[in-house]
Amino acid sequence: MSGTTFDALSATRTLRDAGFEDRQAEAVAGVVRHAVAVDRSTLATKADLHAGLAEVKAEISRVEAKLDAHISSTRWVFGLVVALQFLMAARLFGAL
Repeated sequence: MSGTTFDALSATRTLRDAGFEDRQAEAVAGVVRHAVAVDRSTLATKADLHAGLAEVKAEISRVEAKLDAHISSTRWVFGLVVALQFLMAARLFGAL
């Protein structure tokens, strides 16, 4: 739990003095008390976010490298198919 304390009674009084009705002041104080009591140890820190971002960037780089390799092999296969088509056409029309 958080080490922060929240004085709900004081907050309720302050809200009443500002014109809130009793139920409104108590509800607002309850919401704030709950927000303050949240276990912050389970929340992500900037360091956690930066580490996660670094992992995502590394994964993107790995996928990008694989994609480049696939594109290169696809170009090679496409070039071979085009060359074979030309050879077949040349043979069909008697050039070879």
